[in-house]
Amino acid sequence: MASATWTPLKDEDRIFGNLYGYDSWRLEAARKRGSWDNTKDLILLGREKIVEIVKGSGLRGRGGAGFPTGMKWSFMPKDTGGRPCYLIVNADESEPGTCKDREIMRNDPHTLVEGCLLAGVGIGATAAYIYIRGEYRAEYRVMEAAIQEAYDAGLLGKNACGSGYDFDVIMHHGAGAYICGEETALLESLEGKKGQPRLKPPFPAMAGLWGCPSTVNNVESIAVTPTILRKGSDWFAGFGREKNEGTKLFCISGHVEKPCNIEEAMSIPLKELLERHCGGVRGGWDNLKAVVPGGSSVPLIPRSICDDVLMDFDALKEVKSGLGTAAVIVMDQSTDIVKAIARFAYFYKHESCGQCTPCREGTGWMWRVITRMAEGRAEIEEIDMLLDVSKQVEGHTICALGDAAAWPIQGLIRHFRDEIEDRIKNRTRVQVRGTVAAE
Repeated sequence: MASATWTPLKDEDRIFGNLYGYDSWRLEAARKRGSWDNTKDLILLGREKIVEIVKGSGLRGRGGAGFPTGMKWSFMPKDTGGRPCYLIVNADESEPGTCKDREIMRNDPHTLVEGCLLAGVGIGATAAYIYIRGEYRAEYRVMEAAIQEAYDAGLLGKNACGSGYDFDVIMHHGAGAYICGEETALLESLEGKKGQPRLKPPFPAMAGLWGCPSTVNNVESIAVTPTILRKGSDWFAGFGREKNEGTKLFCISGHVEKPCNIEEAMSIPLKELLERHCGGVRGGWDNLKAVVPGGSSVPLIPRSICDDVLMDFDALKEVKSGLGTAAVIVMDQSTDIVKAIARFAYFYKHESCGQCTPCREGTGWMWRVITRMAEGRAEIEEIDMLLDVSKQVEGHTICALGDAAAWPIQGLIRHFRDEIEDRIKNRTRVQVRGTVAAE
């Protein structure tokens, strides 16, 4: 599966020039890096042309689902019956292992602010609401200051950039709930209600924020828009494989020599990503046990798959995992992998909003069972029972949190069933010997 055509991303092709904060995030420095360059002409391209360019670039949503961004924008109605349209930026980055949007907002915020304006033109919006994770206090302050700089320079507000287009950007601080990363739960929270997903249809493009047409996009999806419009759709589509085009921010954590965030071309081989940018797996590649390739909600893959798999939507789907947010969590041979997945299960149990019975009851049940398995206090027959229950949760809830809770467990059983069985058998022998000795 390794790509023969993949080449490393050159520095001049990186969209986020200040990802590590070596330079100032202020407007003056951002302009030197290329932000807000001739933005008026980009606005004057008009709604249809902007959507056409983004469609042609092949950009797919960077928040996890991977839905084509240009197509999503095209769903916004032209005739709204006098209702305003809104762009909603999902900055509620709460997936364990994921920390890319945080770096954009605190080190390169003007890429996002300018992206809001141009994406807003593309969908016919009058304002953008950036819903930021509750724990991101410092990032909130940086974004507020960057937005104010843009207003003061005439880049936002009435007659934005002198284009005749009026556009506002408003920050909204969440309360730290993972469920609000789901687009309709985010809308509920933004309206001041309890963050619970809505039934669809209607979809946000028809009835979103306050019943008005709305589009919800991830921070990275919006922040790359200005560069795509400046350099053209063919430039962005020149990276990665077909239907997996563009550059991508990868967050690599866990058992590597140098954990990092890195912008690379899509479809980079996983092994190349880890060895080129992270110094390799701690203790060498042979010490690798498994990798979670897209944040805690996607199934893990064992080393045998990691040898050749590419980091893109389709390649990871083929091996029954997913790119998700591209948060790569590396686990070496020292990892208690059953306990690690049990920890993931606790997170999803804790973050379930409780609206759907399969999720409300199933996440807690799965966590209790896999915790007993991690401790060796389960029965062998319960492994298949756990797998069966995970499939009853998957696909039977209003939002994808049920899937996110089920998939890590399914991946564990698919690839490491023997470890669960050994844990149970060894613990049973210890218990029996202890009982006999006590008698």
